[in-house]
Amino acid sequence: MKVKTTMFALALALSGQAQAKANECIDLGGVALPNFFAEGDGQPIIISATLMGSVQNAAGKILAQRATATGLEMDMEHYFGRSDGGSVYTQDLGILTAVPGRPGRYMLEITYDVQKGKGRGTLIGYDGQFKSYGLVDLRDPNNMQGLVRYSGQICK
Repeated sequence: MKVKTTMFALALALSGQAQAKANECIDLGGVALPNFFAEGDGQPIIISATLMGSVQNAAGKILAQRATATGLEMDMEHYFGRSDGGSVYTQDLGILTAVPGRPGRYMLEITYDVQKGKGRGTLIGYDGQFKSYGLVDLRDPNNMQGLVRYSGQICK
């Protein structure tokens, strides 16, 4: 009877370890300082950002934008990189709400969808979603910038 109990406990422990390994997650959080570069009519807007926190850099594009009743919607993509060599690719939706009385300034909310199979280095196999919010100043096409707070968790 003692052998059966020990075997059952061992099987339970191994099952728990496998579950923990199957759900290995990384918390993401920090601040981004994005700059936006207009490449001309009909071209995507390029995004380059320094990040502080669990991710150190980001690059991306605004692929399309649509006017809404409260501001803009943007289809976006990003590449996020970490100092440990890991990176992920995301396809995103940005919601920009116009700041009343401040033309060209928006409150920004983005949902980042990490694409399966697009992780590199230490982030191979990770996917999921994370979010950000912040403010962007898009008044001057030669000096568009923002301040963004990001947070969430990605898992494999």
